[in-house]
Order: sequence, then C-alpha cells, then structure tokens
Amino acid sequence: MQARVFLVDDDDAVRDALSRLFAGAGLAVTACADGAELLAACEPDQPGCIVLDLDLPGMNGLQIQAELQARSIGLPIIFLSGKGSVASTASALKAGAFDFVEKPIEGRVLVALARDAILADAACREHAARRGETQSRLAQLTAREREVVGLALDGLANKQIAARLGISHRTVEIHRSRVLRKMGVSSLLELDRMLAGGDPGAASMRYQ
Repeated sequence: MQARVFLVDDDDAVRDALSRLFAGAGLAVTACADGAELLAACEPDQPGCIVLDLDLPGMNGLQIQAELQARSIGLPIIFLSGKGSVASTASALKAGAFDFVEKPIEGRVLVALARDAILADAACREHAARRGETQSRLAQLTAREREVVGLALDGLANKQIAARLGISHRTVEIHRSRVLRKMGVSSLLELDRMLAGGDPGAASMRYQ
C-alpha cells in the first residue's frame, strides 16, 4: 500500500496550497478540513504520516491525536500551528507527535519532515512485522524447548542443562536443534540477538 500524507487544515487556501506542495513532491495526499474527515479517511493499516493543524474548529489537534491513538492509528503526526504555545507543544510531543512546527514554514522543510515521518512509519511497521513473526515462531515451541533454550541462553552447557532438568545430554541437543530450526536461526548467538531486539514475549523465554 502506498504511503500517504493526510493533511488536515480548515483554511481552504492553506489546504489547497499544501496539497499541491506534497503532490508536486511526488507524495500521495489526502486533504481533510477537520478531524471528522481525517478519522473517516484514515485506517490503521495505511502507511504514511499526518500533517495536522493544531487550531481546528470542533476537535482540536490534540483531541484528534488522542482519538487516533484510541483507534490504534499510529501514523506519525506533524503538528502545524500559527499560535502554538509551550504547553500545547509539550502535550503534543509527550503524546508521541513526530514534530511540532509553527506557520509559516518553508515548503521544502515541510516536505522533508513529511518524508522523514513516512520513513519512521515504515521502520515502525517493519519492526512490528518482525516482532509478529518472532511471536509466531515462539508459539511453535514446546514448554520443554523454551525451558532448555532459556537455560542455554543463560550460559549453561548442555551437560548442566541435562542435569538441571533430569534429561539426557542427547535430549538437550535435540531440543536446542529444534528450537533453532523453528526460530529460523542458525546459532544460539543469532537467537540471542533476535531476542535482544526488544520483544517482551521473546525475551521472556529466558525466564521460563
């Protein structure tokens, strides 16, 4: 699915000008006059970013940001404001905004910000996909396999694991081999790096 810039501004002239700016830079753009239009147009699986005016009639930018999060729409948000305050800037950034800039802003700067936000979104989605793949592979492991490889990752040798669990050395080797195959890695070191990638479900295997 093509990445898209969702532009939200209630000023018709600003909205049209920025739409032309993004389109001229080769970016797909959906222009919205308010939060309701954005929420109707934006889906969780749509990659891209949101360029969002802070001062909107009805729902303001911060309220729209909160509603997007409630709907599990995690697109990076670049806030635009003609009268941004320190408090609103802090609130937006604390809630996870990608950036907060004041109008007027140079077109090339805004386009560069949008491109950076789109790249950040793509990286986030790739990480989520890898995490999902790791979880799927972990689900294939038996309780004993998780136990064996958890001890191996803690630095225990096969003989020590065998003694700890009351099983044979050969059985430990078989379990380790099966774990590596199921996880799609070729070594315990590679598995350790996979689990160090920040996936809580995977990391918990060390503590089974």
